[in-house]
Amino acid sequence: MSEIYRVLVAKPGLDGHDRGAKVVARGLRDAGFEVIYTGLHQTPEMIVQAALQEDVDIIGLSVLSGAHLPLVKEVQKIMKTKDMDSPIFVGGIIPDDDGEQLIKDGVAAVFGPGSELSSIVSKVKEILQAGG
Repeated sequence: MSEIYRVLVAKPGLDGHDRGAKVVARGLRDAGFEVIYTGLHQTPEMIVQAALQEDVDIIGLSVLSGAHLPLVKEVQKIMKTKDMDSPIFVGGIIPDDDGEQLIKDGVAAVFGPGSELSSIVSKVKEILQAGG
């Protein structure tokens, strides 16, 4: 990786489980990314504001609560009002049909339980090197 990419990893909603998000954040950091982790219980507004303030290249959302569709949609809506076009990747307990819907709705990648850290890192690099 010649350029150091900035990644925001966020936990939207009321889901209080962040071990997976921390593992992904650490794996991305160890792979050479600059990672900003927002912590738990972030609103879509807080996530977009942090992404703007930190000038990130990509946003990763970790959702285990089942509210991935409305939360991602809200983040995308707010990003649009701020003229942001950073790609988003999503991880968590996401049924296949919902994962397909997220991709149709413009999410760059969806990672479910058991996704290999190396494949997440590779896919994020691929998304960023392709220009988002």
